[in-house]
Amino acid sequence: MNIAQGSLEESRYYLILSSDLGYGDNSKLLQLLEEVSKLLESYSNNILTPDS
Repeated sequence: MNIAQGSLEESRYYLILSSDLGYGDNSKLLQLLEEVSKLLESYSNNILTPDS
């Protein structure tokens, strides 16, 4: 999980950097990255929550 979260943040950083350098509009990719982030967080929470 930690590796996946780290890779997600690294991807976010490079998308922001490429946008700052003027390589194009990355807004759609950033939206998709946010969606993946939410899915990973939800998956992580479900794994770490003990069964009722």
